[in-house]
Amino acid sequence: MKSAGAVASLAALAQESRLEIFRRLVQRGPEGMPAGEIAAALAIAKPTLSFHLAHLERAGLARARRDGRSILYSADFDAIAALVGFLYENCCGTATSCAPPRRKR
Repeated sequence: MKSAGAVASLAALAQESRLEIFRRLVQRGPEGMPAGEIAAALAIAKPTLSFHLAHLERAGLARARRDGRSILYSADFDAIAALVGFLYENCCGTATSCAPPRRKR
C-alpha cells in the first residue's frame, strides 16, 4: 500500500458513523450484511448510510455485491491487512517483530 491509499483509508475511518459501520462489517465477516440491517442496527437513515458506505467503498475498505434484490456490504479484509501492514512497515527500525501484545478479552 502506498501513502495515498493509507491516507484515504484512515480519512474514511476518521468519522464516527463510518467507523461504526466499518466495525459492524468487520464483525459480520466476509458474508457481509444488507444495508437495511446496518441502518437498523446503527439507527442511521438510509440516505445517510448510503453516503457513508460509498465513502468506505471509495477508500477500498468495503465492498458491495448483489444478492438477488439485496445489496450486501462487507469489509475488504485484504485492504485491512494492507493498511495494517503499511502502518507496521517501519515498526521498530530493524527489529524482527514489534507487534503489540494481544489484548486480553
